[in-house]
Amino acid sequence: MPPSDLERIAAIEDPYLLIRQATERLSAAQQEVTELARLRRRVIQELHAQGISYAQIAQQAGLSRGRIHQIKHTGPAPEGGFLGTGTVTVVTPLRLDPEKKRPVLALDDMRSGQRLEDLAKSFGLAVETDKVTIDGIIDLNRPNLIVVCGPRMSEAMHTAYDTDPVIRWERDDLGWLLRDTRTGAIYRTGTQFDPEQPTDSAYFGRLPRPDGNGTFLAIAGIRTNGSLGVVDLLTSEIATFWGQVGDKRFSTVVSVEYDPETDEPVRTALASPLYRHEDD
Repeated sequence: MPPSDLERIAAIEDPYLLIRQATERLSAAQQEVTELARLRRRVIQELHAQGISYAQIAQQAGLSRGRIHQIKHTGPAPEGGFLGTGTVTVVTPLRLDPEKKRPVLALDDMRSGQRLEDLAKSFGLAVETDKVTIDGIIDLNRPNLIVVCGPRMSEAMHTAYDTDPVIRWERDDLGWLLRDTRTGAIYRTGTQFDPEQPTDSAYFGRLPRPDGNGTFLAIAGIRTNGSLGVVDLLTSEIATFWGQVGDKRFSTVVSVEYDPETDEPVRTALASPLYRHEDD
């Protein structure tokens, strides 16, 4: 019988290696506990939503009714699964500063990334961060990935967006736009209008990884205002998104109205239907 992780780590003679291994195993164990608690709460909520009483659930699960009721209302919320499990990676794009000739992170992208980090942490998820290089290089074949980047900034993202069966990125004389191929509707940014408007349109969806082994969340405004608006909507409506699409592939267009002085979103809403790709 192979030794347990505890026995294996306890047998390590190098004290520094032991500390490192114990720390790594503790971190993994804490993530497992969080995800098991989230899974347990989700199943209880689903059973109760099907009309099964807490008393019946408790009897079948071998727990008290009070414990079942407590689990349903405490611990990590199931909708955190919309972002991923365990450790999520939030990716934002670097841009080339034309004056300083060096990579920089746009303020709105920085805000989007930080707010996604805060959202993930609020659900007990660990967070790592990464950047799309100024050359557009990004590894999309990673689990629990959330990418804030449009097709203009990265060829890899351009290719990924092309797998969407409904919402398409296109360009015309006015610039980038989003097209709903089901309805024919076109969505633009307010800077393309005359006079200009403090509005933007943004893509929000879950797309397949290039290696076919999973999916990742993609967020991109035609301008950075749109990306920030998507994060704002996701923060307030994540339970709704989780209930409608879970962890399945989907896409939609989000309309964003923002304060021209601060660039902060003041009104966000779905501009197109929320399309489940599995329904295609």
